[in-house]
Amino acid sequence: MKKTLISASVATVLAAASFGALADGPTLYGRLDLAITNSDQGATLQSGTNGVEVGESGTYIENNFSNLGVKGSEKISDGVDIIYQMEFQVENTSGTGDTFKARNTYLGAKTNFGTFLAGRNDTVFKQAEGGVDAFGNTNADIDRLVGGQVRSGDGVWYYSPKIADLITLNATYLMEDNYATFDPVTGKEIDKDSMYALSATLGDKKLKAQNYYAAIAYNKAIGGIDAYRAVGQVKLGDFKIGGLFQNSESIAANSDDNNTYFVNVVYNLNGVNLKLQYGYDEAGFGNYFKNVPVDNTNTVNKPKNDVEVTNITVGADYRVAKSTLVYGHYAHYEGEFKDS
Repeated sequence: MKKTLISASVATVLAAASFGALADGPTLYGRLDLAITNSDQGATLQSGTNGVEVGESGTYIENNFSNLGVKGSEKISDGVDIIYQMEFQVENTSGTGDTFKARNTYLGAKTNFGTFLAGRNDTVFKQAEGGVDAFGNTNADIDRLVGGQVRSGDGVWYYSPKIADLITLNATYLMEDNYATFDPVTGKEIDKDSMYALSATLGDKKLKAQNYYAAIAYNKAIGGIDAYRAVGQVKLGDFKIGGLFQNSESIAANSDDNNTYFVNVVYNLNGVNLKLQYGYDEAGFGNYFKNVPVDNTNTVNKPKNDVEVTNITVGADYRVAKSTLVYGHYAHYEGEFKDS
């Protein structure tokens, strides 16, 4: 059976508005991002969007992860700084449910031997994407296609100093006693020995210090999958070319591993970033496949195999001012699978 989804978004965003409360004190920052979106099934809309009925078409105001936060640091000795961040997603602009939701919030220390964090944060597996997600934080984010894009609490993180000013080694470890993972088909809890992620990055994800970025990463049990990925991006004049490959497998017994990949190109035309992306998924852990309705239900608890999802997204953005960006895109998803 086949399902398709088409969405178009036009948005404005007020980003990175911040000020220093004190010379050495905390920094308050925020981001307001609203989009007007037309979707023929609603399967990729942000989950908190008001009035969405997955499987029905409509036009909505969509909140793309607007947030408010405070961060700072304090030197306690030579080579040791205490660092902290508290960030909250703001949902009262167009969404339902709680006004504030937890985002990256942690306490840590930055030392000559690396940075250590404890609390809630994106896993290093997710962070390995760098800047390759051309439509990040929108309804065409790569998490619509790939699994493992997880922000986790009750964990610890380590980031090494940059080796030779190029390479960073990173790790996430979650306290598995804080988590229970269940088989989506049987509903039984799955035994797991550990939950962690590892990554190594090369170059500069912002493509400024170096004109290239590359990463490899491994995810163990976090988000209910075992996975590995490779990411690469390069800047050639006015072009940015990037891609991601990922192999994923459910931690449920007798699961198969399958692949997901996408490639994209961004061209800067007099300040306008023109974007084109193609993606293909046969694993079924992305938000689109889990949300798309089949026989009036979603697919998340339906036994399935031979998953095949394709995605084409085209778009553009333009920075009007330092803190204001306007953008738009058109995304098409089409998929099929066999159920048991």
